[in-house]
Amino acid sequence: MTWLLKSLPLLVLAAAVQASVLTLQSPRYTITSPTATHPRSEPVSLVEKPATPVVLGPADTLKLSFQVVEKDDGKGVQPHQTFLRFYDESTGEEGIQPIRVTSGGKAKFELNMARPPASLPPTSPTSPPLKVSLLLGSFAHSPAKFDLFELSIPASQPVAQHPDEASFHLLPEIQHTFRPEQKLPPRPVSAFFAALVLTPWVVLIGLCATIQPTVPHLFSPRILPFTTLLGAFEALLLWYWVDLKIGQVLMYGGVLAVLTATAGKQALGTTGAWRTGSK
Repeated sequence: MTWLLKSLPLLVLAAAVQASVLTLQSPRYTITSPTATHPRSEPVSLVEKPATPVVLGPADTLKLSFQVVEKDDGKGVQPHQTFLRFYDESTGEEGIQPIRVTSGGKAKFELNMARPPASLPPTSPTSPPLKVSLLLGSFAHSPAKFDLFELSIPASQPVAQHPDEASFHLLPEIQHTFRPEQKLPPRPVSAFFAALVLTPWVVLIGLCATIQPTVPHLFSPRILPFTTLLGAFEALLLWYWVDLKIGQVLMYGGVLAVLTATAGKQALGTTGAWRTGSK
């Protein structure tokens, strides 16, 4: 019961709002033209739809006047929002033009085709007449819509192309061209060059075997590190061919170069001492 008593004022207000209906009083349009002697003026019927559309020329001016009143007592009302809607059924385009209404509900609208507003939808020579309707919105009254008449206007000028318009169009699909896979040489050719790379080692081992009786200190602890580091250089080149990058080769090679130079200097000192017969 308490909830009902609290809600009663809201229900009464809602009923009052629904009961307050807006209508138009004395709606009339007038067409003036620079070449016409007398303007054409006719009332707008809210009940019957006009048989023929209103036709405007390139230099004609349409003037629309009306008064917004309450349907019950005929009191003038100033709606919170008043819009004139131009709608093209063929394309679905619409234009909304706000209208200023006085506190007494009177309003006037002027459409000059010599300087048409940007709110008009674009038209072509084959476009059907625009449907013109009036939209009213009020906090204290029910919203209202009135279909006034159909309006035939000259075709609009084509819109100037924007310099960046081409950037928003669908571009052709990009066809990626991939480089064909690298062809490996025949295995006999690879085997030949691999054997050619290993040939110096075969020659070195053969020479060592040949001169072993005359070079007893070749594999001494002071010469063996130098020989091992030379082999490490060969292994580094092989590793580079298989997996490493040039930056890694330079880094590892720099470290090996320092060690090899040190070991080579020591090996040369040992060999010189052996040749002179010193210990």
